[in-house]
Amino acid sequence: MPATDDALIQRIRRELLDHSDEELELELTEDGHDLNALLDEHIEESPEKTERRVYFSELFRLQGELVKLQSWVVKTGAKVVILFEGRDAAGKGGVIKRITQRLNPRVCRVAALPAPNDRERTQWYFQRYVSHLPAAGEIVLFDRSWYNRAGVEQVMGFCNEAQYEEFFRTVPEFERMLARSGIQLIKYWFSISDQEQHLRFLSRIHDPLKQWKLSPMARRRWEAYTKAKEIMLERTHIPEAPWWVVQADNKKKARLNCIHHLLKQMPYEEVEVPMIELPERVRQEDYLRSPTPPDIVIPQVY
Repeated sequence: MPATDDALIQRIRRELLDHSDEELELELTEDGHDLNALLDEHIEESPEKTERRVYFSELFRLQGELVKLQSWVVKTGAKVVILFEGRDAAGKGGVIKRITQRLNPRVCRVAALPAPNDRERTQWYFQRYVSHLPAAGEIVLFDRSWYNRAGVEQVMGFCNEAQYEEFFRTVPEFERMLARSGIQLIKYWFSISDQEQHLRFLSRIHDPLKQWKLSPMARRRWEAYTKAKEIMLERTHIPEAPWWVVQADNKKKARLNCIHHLLKQMPYEEVEVPMIELPERVRQEDYLRSPTPPDIVIPQVY
């Protein structure tokens, strides 16, 4: 087998390992596990093992800061919108998952809108996005956003030239309106190379849990998407809502860098939380707990 094929297989294996780490991230803190023990402490040190340990340590630290940010947003009534854009397999969903992992879904929620239905196609283009904007004390993460028109809709021919140009005339003023209303808008573009997207698509082919994410058309139209992205960044990069580019070929570093940058965008500070004392349970002499009917108890397979 050629050396290039060996290298590709190794890269795919590393990609699959990264997918398994998603579950490990929850296990490390939820069950009180030791970080070193779960990272194969019996195996001697290696650059890869050290890199994983640093990644987890930094991720948990940054997630602790996100919890502080959440408390500050609630206390101050801040309204925050964060857009995540990028090519298929660029890692948008991965960073969104790490941001929301420890947060209250009533405070921080994700908006991932499907393709517009027949009625929505007749509405003002931004109308269906407006209903997802935050109220005071809320954070909304858009997993793709109104910038679909500048990307996939333009490349795939889902909008005409007049609609495309109207989008670019409207979106700067729309975002300035959001800013004037007190919404802080942060826009991220996740940038990956042609080779890295190719690798990630191959890994999805070999991972049955990820196959639903495959988008073959995105590979075929790589250059068209590149041109659309360049035009989008040039025409919608405004002082009130600038674009920020996340270098995402290394997805773990991209997650850490993005979260670190996000935290720097807001002047949050730690909110003092009053000490909570667990009250004694009230016991009534006539209380009797009824037994659970056996026929509705699920089988204990594990």
